[in-house]
Amino acid sequence: MVVNGSIPGPTIYVQKGDTMYVNVHNKGESKVTIHWHGVKQPRNPWSDGPEYITQCAIKPGTNFTYEVIFSDEEGTLWWHAHSDWTRNTVYGAIVIYPEEGTSYPFPMPHAEQVLVLGSWFTYDVNMVVAEDLATGANIDESDGYLINGLPGDLYPCSQESTTYRFEVEYGKTYLLRVVNGAMNSQLFLAVAQHNLTIVGMDGSYLKPFNSSYIIVYPGNTMDILLTADQAESESDNGLYYIAARQFYSGATDYLVFDNTTVTAIIEYQGNYSTCSSKTPAFPSDTLPDGLDYVSATEFRKKFRSLYDQEESVPTNITTKMYIAEAMNEFFYNGTNHTTTTSFSSSLNNITWVHPDTDVLQAYYNNISGFYTEDFPDMPPTLYDFVQEVLPLNTVTPIRGTKVKVLEYGEEVEMVFQTSNVLRGAVQHPMHLHGYAFYVVGVGDGDFDFEQDPKTYNLIDPPYVNTAAAPKYGWLAVRFKAVNPGVWLWHCHMDRHFSWGMATVLLVKDGPTADTSMRHPPSYMPPCDDAPQIQLWNSQYTSFI
Repeated sequence: MVVNGSIPGPTIYVQKGDTMYVNVHNKGESKVTIHWHGVKQPRNPWSDGPEYITQCAIKPGTNFTYEVIFSDEEGTLWWHAHSDWTRNTVYGAIVIYPEEGTSYPFPMPHAEQVLVLGSWFTYDVNMVVAEDLATGANIDESDGYLINGLPGDLYPCSQESTTYRFEVEYGKTYLLRVVNGAMNSQLFLAVAQHNLTIVGMDGSYLKPFNSSYIIVYPGNTMDILLTADQAESESDNGLYYIAARQFYSGATDYLVFDNTTVTAIIEYQGNYSTCSSKTPAFPSDTLPDGLDYVSATEFRKKFRSLYDQEESVPTNITTKMYIAEAMNEFFYNGTNHTTTTSFSSSLNNITWVHPDTDVLQAYYNNISGFYTEDFPDMPPTLYDFVQEVLPLNTVTPIRGTKVKVLEYGEEVEMVFQTSNVLRGAVQHPMHLHGYAFYVVGVGDGDFDFEQDPKTYNLIDPPYVNTAAAPKYGWLAVRFKAVNPGVWLWHCHMDRHFSWGMATVLLVKDGPTADTSMRHPPSYMPPCDDAPQIQLWNSQYTSFI
């Protein structure tokens, strides 16, 4: 499935504060929804898009109109399918220009270039994933990566026409808008012989800093200035690779990941025909290795909001949550006295289960039986989350459709703690719908409730919608619950989301009409039963 005949789909251009209407006609053979990733949608969860959370899917042969409300976002965001694994081909960028009469907080670039990174699979992804979830099998990695829908020069299938390229003029500065639309991969990216100046992330500006590479998590967007300051002489061929590869943060003895490299080409304007070599320069000395944990963590430490946020960062915290992110297994009795296992994942030992109707409809219409309001603020057991070997009783979670209820105006702190259950600790990019949040702290090891808050950055923390704790560490975020509605919070690695690493925030209405959730549109797609995952309908029965 693709949008308007292309991968990625069309880039959407708006100005800060615009409202946009998008009518999605489903002419494909499978259902679909669209999520506007990073767009806060004030008071309007009806158009947020995640299936079985705020709507049911648009069926083949039908259509649905999304009302997409932009507020304080400025920079680059993106849109993608939020049903099954359809977003592997249904995605595209959103460019949000400054309001009329205002400008960028940096010199106006000569031009801009959107670079959308994606995953490529050589098989029917939705079919294979459905089979894997039904049998409890591991979900395969992708077979390659794409830049603007093309794999580049380094794959067995590569041809001249399979590499994205764009021209630059010597001495000019360009704004690169990078989107990581890959399904499960954090990606390093570098440009041969060029430095990068990072100026924004997730639709918010950063204090500019220079780097020879970037790392973008699944779901992240990044705004980067690149000055075309190479190819000064015609002895140079004027060709430079943009290259990206996966950063793998899992157990090094597994080493099962997509370690291919995707490329695009920057081509300098001019006559370089006298150069004998037509091979672009490759960023061999600046593109980190796929296992380079130091480069991944050092880059993240440089994020600071462009402007001081002392008046915006919540300090009167009314709700504190400590959330353990874990990989898990369910154990089942099979036939002939055999035992089988099914992969899962959890937050605070709860594996999310989609209800039979979307949570928003059930909440708005006060229908009981589809979810419970008891998502825990703490893990059921505190242990050394980052130790190498954890006891078996930490492995099996509880299935449930448990949401966290917040009163309007609450100031919330959440600390995400990576857990090494099943030696499965990785960096989980956690994405919150309907909000951005301040990343006030990050550290290694188990979170220290007394000492670690003393290290928080409450002056200029980055303001983002997707962030990850270190592989063996924690991440502290804060936000104010002033967007009423039903909002998904989940790992943006789709294999972990499919296994249940998600929960929902239910933010109640405020005291006035302007602080209350809007009424639903006249039409919402009707619901069928939600697919049940991980051996729900198999011949196996759980013995835990």
